[in-house]
Amino acid sequence: MEDILDIYEMPYNPEVPVVCMDEKPYQLLREKREPLPMRPGDTQKVDSEYVRNGTCSILVFVEPLGGVRHVSVREHRTAIDWAEEIKYLVDVSYPDRNKIILVMDNLNTHALSSLYKAFPAPEARRIAKRLDIHYTPKHGSWLDIAEIELNVMTRQCLSRRIEDMDLLRQELAAWESDRNEHTACIQWQFTTDKARTKLVSLYPKFGPIRGN
Repeated sequence: MEDILDIYEMPYNPEVPVVCMDEKPYQLLREKREPLPMRPGDTQKVDSEYVRNGTCSILVFVEPLGGVRHVSVREHRTAIDWAEEIKYLVDVSYPDRNKIILVMDNLNTHALSSLYKAFPAPEARRIAKRLDIHYTPKHGSWLDIAEIELNVMTRQCLSRRIEDMDLLRQELAAWESDRNEHTACIQWQFTTDKARTKLVSLYPKFGPIRGN
């Protein structure tokens, strides 16, 4: 926990970006009946019944202090999917950065070994050398700032039924563009000092140190 909090306390350095990553499953839903059109002063009427149209995975990468994010939709959430997204992060999102600090949870696919499943060893190693990975502790995914971004995305873009991946990609691309255009930053307030006070029960207790 303190390792992650120390990273969040570092001053902003655009040459060594701190990027937080998270992903969430998403269920595609199709309307069983066409919603009634909206009228002035009234909300749209949507039937409670829907048709399940499969699932997918949404991945989000956010640079909290830089105010930029990238969202991707994948049909699956395999090691290959994660590796290909990491390659995009390194080669497209930050092509001129020698080092990227990456914060994420410890899901089994979130590992450098996934790169070797997707790419030949030299290519996997090239990508891995650009990354400085820090994992949130077990049961501590709340420390991943990307979770905050996912919550914002859910409220602003996903609080309705979206029936297929193409439409989902279009909607998320528009949301991402708007957030990036407004440079929506995330200011993390929970520090190591606060953790040692508020989460004191998590720390070992020591008695007074006796002299010789």
